[in-house]
Amino acid sequence: MTSSLLAEYYPILIFLGIAIAMAVLMVVASVLLGPHRPDPQKLSAYECGFDAFGDARSKFDVRFYLVSILFIIFDLEVAFLFPWAVALGDIGQFGFWSMVVFLGILTIGFIYEWKKGALEWE
Repeated sequence: MTSSLLAEYYPILIFLGIAIAMAVLMVVASVLLGPHRPDPQKLSAYECGFDAFGDARSKFDVRFYLVSILFIIFDLEVAFLFPWAVALGDIGQFGFWSMVVFLGILTIGFIYEWKKGALEWE
């Protein structure tokens, strides 16, 4: 019984083995067959088309974090609203009010963003 159950996974293991072998083969082939013509410009550090400046551990403006929080708010809202709307008939009143609480929390986050000025672009 156990061996027949494991035998059902053999095609998946074969597929993964072939996929990994092909990936390794392509990387090795590109290293061996690709042209090797390094020059100073190719070897230089790349950061948005200009030389790096400043310390990587410098402080960011708080608006950077506010925009990321704003993205998470809207991303979560969309990610959870669609499955909730599809299953609304099955989950009943508890599911409805759970989503109302969730949307309330997201609305509080949105109001916070609005008051902090994250929606103001300069």
